[in-house]
Amino acid sequence: MTTLNDPIEAAGLDSHGDTGQHLTFIVDAEEYGVDILRVQGIQGWDSVTPIPNTPAYVLGVINLRGSVVPIYDLRGRFGLDQIAFGPTTVVIVVRVETDSGEKIVGMVVDAVSEVYMIDENNIKPPPDFGSSIDTKFVHGLATVEDKMVILLNIDELLREHSAPDDAIVQDPIESAEPVGA
Repeated sequence: MTTLNDPIEAAGLDSHGDTGQHLTFIVDAEEYGVDILRVQGIQGWDSVTPIPNTPAYVLGVINLRGSVVPIYDLRGRFGLDQIAFGPTTVVIVVRVETDSGEKIVGMVVDAVSEVYMIDENNIKPPPDFGSSIDTKFVHGLATVEDKMVILLNIDELLREHSAPDDAIVQDPIESAEPVGA
């Protein structure tokens, strides 16, 4: 009798880069996932220092081991109703690639769910909803244990300039009328 200690082999999956671990979490009763290699840590919700003139979904910043880390509310980013943060609310700290290089950001989610091994061959592209719905921050969809998990492209999701137009607060100095106009 052979015992398999490798969870990839135990699941009957190919261990040559075709399978990846994804941390899943809950936002508004839906399960989302991100590549676990991007996750830097998970911490309970704590207060943030708000920054003026930022999109509504940017809650502020925290000091994380000497680094200033912006905190994004995924409910706000997805245009969902806000709820009071509770005991399961957490900040998932992730590494993202931006136009200006790599940075660390935090995502506030309702709860952490599971870590799943997902075979890349089982990740399906998001459906085409036409030009009226933008799915650029959905990497794909995977069925895990009879449920659908939405895998996110966090680079697009947390890109500074990808906010919905109505979420950006205009700089009052730039929008002010000239004196005497």
